[in-house]
Amino acid sequence: TLVTAGVYLLIRFNMMLIDMLFLKLLLLLSGLTMFMAGISANYEFDLKKIIALSTLSQLGLMMSILSMGLSDLAFFHLLTHAMFKALLFMCAGVIIHMMNDIQDIRYMGGISMYIPLTSLCLNISNLSLCGIPFLAGFYSKDLILELVSMSNLNMMIFFLYYISTGLTMYYTIRMLMYLMVNDYNLLSIYKLYDEDYIMLKSMFLLLFMSLITGSLLMWLIFNYPYMIYLPFNMKMMVMYVSFIGLLMGYLISNMKIYSMNKFLYIYNL
Repeated sequence: TLVTAGVYLLIRFNMMLIDMLFLKLLLLLSGLTMFMAGISANYEFDLKKIIALSTLSQLGLMMSILSMGLSDLAFFHLLTHAMFKALLFMCAGVIIHMMNDIQDIRYMGGISMYIPLTSLCLNISNLSLCGIPFLAGFYSKDLILELVSMSNLNMMIFFLYYISTGLTMYYTIRMLMYLMVNDYNLLSIYKLYDEDYIMLKSMFLLLFMSLITGSLLMWLIFNYPYMIYLPFNMKMMVMYVSFIGLLMGYLISNMKIYSMNKFLYIYNL
């Protein structure tokens, strides 16, 4: 609630903001916020900071769709994002607590062997954040991106949107590769306990919500469906950039020495 309070305030006052010059500036600034947060989440090694930067990227998405005057879509994305991001933060808190308060993702690895249910919640909320079809994040994100594709914006805003969507997939796959695929690389101590069943009660509730709340809210809060008329490639553009982001995130986080070197080549970006 605290992070998205500004977005919620602008949603409430969206009738006052209509047709202002400020909205054009807001569109540019929020698009650049999406892009910057996506880029800098790829170079973070702190688990909480990656999730916080991904929240910043989604906030840029909400603000930019709000600056086009579609406040109901911004509210829809705020609600679905609240579901899976709360789950993501809870999983990260459990993992950091079990890691003996180490937040660096280079220390983690092979977590899915030891705490499978927490990893399940983490994975599903991450994939819902990426906009995998028919999870919660897909409904709001895909609708927003298709309405951006239909509106007559310039090419820079279009590319900012789609590159930021690809970068979401990128840092998510990077985080999953560091957390799940690697071997266990904490120091010689082994401090992963059993699962925290008190946390898992609320985490399973949020897991259920981040699966179904996209379609549910789409039935509930839109009184008429949006008419979207796009060519096939433009309609599938979200899937294309998500797949490219998945591929890039896999190739970068391959944990081989050459992938790390190639990753450091583009650090000056």
